[in-house]
Amino acid sequence: MWWLFIPALVIIFIAVIIIRALNFKPKAQPQLIEREECFDGDGAVEALRELVKYKTVSYRDPQLEDDAQFEGFISALPRVYPCVFEECEFIRLNDRGLLFKWKGKTEAQPAVMMAHYDVVPVNEDGWSVPAFDAVLKDGRIWGRGTLDTKVTFNGIMFAAEHLIKEGYEPEKDIYFAFSGNEEINGKGAVNVVDYFEKEGIEPAFVIDEGGAVVENVFPGVKAPCGLIGIAEKGMMDVCYSVKSGGGHASAPKPNAPVDLLARACRRVLENPFKVHLTAPVAQMFDTLGRYSSFLYKVIFANIGIFLPVLDLICKKSGGELNALMRTTVAFTQMKGSDASNVIPPEASLVSNIRLNPDDRMESGLAYLRKVVGDDRVEITALRGMEPSRVSRTDCEGWNKVASAVASTWRGCIVSPYLMVQCSDSRHWGRLSDRVYRFSAMDLTSEERATIHGNNESIRLETAKSAVEFYIRLMRQC
Repeated sequence: MWWLFIPALVIIFIAVIIIRALNFKPKAQPQLIEREECFDGDGAVEALRELVKYKTVSYRDPQLEDDAQFEGFISALPRVYPCVFEECEFIRLNDRGLLFKWKGKTEAQPAVMMAHYDVVPVNEDGWSVPAFDAVLKDGRIWGRGTLDTKVTFNGIMFAAEHLIKEGYEPEKDIYFAFSGNEEINGKGAVNVVDYFEKEGIEPAFVIDEGGAVVENVFPGVKAPCGLIGIAEKGMMDVCYSVKSGGGHASAPKPNAPVDLLARACRRVLENPFKVHLTAPVAQMFDTLGRYSSFLYKVIFANIGIFLPVLDLICKKSGGELNALMRTTVAFTQMKGSDASNVIPPEASLVSNIRLNPDDRMESGLAYLRKVVGDDRVEITALRGMEPSRVSRTDCEGWNKVASAVASTWRGCIVSPYLMVQCSDSRHWGRLSDRVYRFSAMDLTSEERATIHGNNESIRLETAKSAVEFYIRLMRQC
């Protein structure tokens, strides 16, 4: 007779799910700062243009770098930001690390604001304008580094320049920390963190590049979202190699190196890493899910029940949502024979792994070896870094950053998220659990696509908003 209760149990189950979705209402957003900030917006644009004109391109091979361009960039800073150099202590560290100290009324728990001033290489043939002329056209500045990240470098420095002119004195010390080799995972930022550790300085919070104000990034949410990264995924380059005796392609033997690698590649792609609902993603779902359409509210209000469904969606769609949920694998390089009619004595594949915060390099390698299941395929890590420490959102540091975001881009929904890229901010994990990743811009999907690509450019209003954001943030320090 027990089966007679099944329809009633199903009805109760559905009712509970629907009630939870109906009660899944938006939480209070950050407190808004009502003060309007008036500053020299045109001056901010010109300052950014000055920075973009220097070809501070970093390469893993230092012989390809132009040291004169980096030195020219640094030498220009006192001219572009004279008040900052008059008021702040300037410290040059090894490996192109730059540190400014703006002394406040107390030294306890200072704020640290970061950016990097190196940029990735440019394929000039793919650009419609010269990549380092900082051309003003169509209401935009065109040039490499306008988005990544000379805009935030300028936002920090020009905001300080404005406030110093105004006579503002921060309550606590503020540090501006810049590196000139972030794009190649250099040691500039590491040296800054080492300096803080040696001096025994504990930051109240750290802010670096990361999320932005974006639209159409979360299912069912139409409003722009101000995404602040509270953690970032790790990264690992993995090599899969097979050796053999080689041979002539006219009489191929079974299990040649390329054959085994093709099978290994297929097995890895057909068996993605396990889904993990980590703290940053859970907080993002709990924040943005409350603003989504009712169907998605049903899912996100009952995520424990619908996680397998969401996992299936992520596996099929790929992209950013899938990257938030699991460790991802992207095969990026292949090497085989130098001749088309020769079976290679050795062949290799390389994949770029982005590690979910619940995974580690060692466990990632173990999973790949298990999935491939073939001892003839040697799987090794070429280089990598573990996922970052997860930062808090229940502290003053978060509140200040979130308030500055909400006050600068009115109407956006401020939310934590997991940054799928890597940044210099990960080095601060050994000193603080209050490290936040936000690039002070509102960006369209088209603009985001130009980062590291051709025709990188920034709207003039976006460049000005970056300054406005940092003025609001510094006033809270």
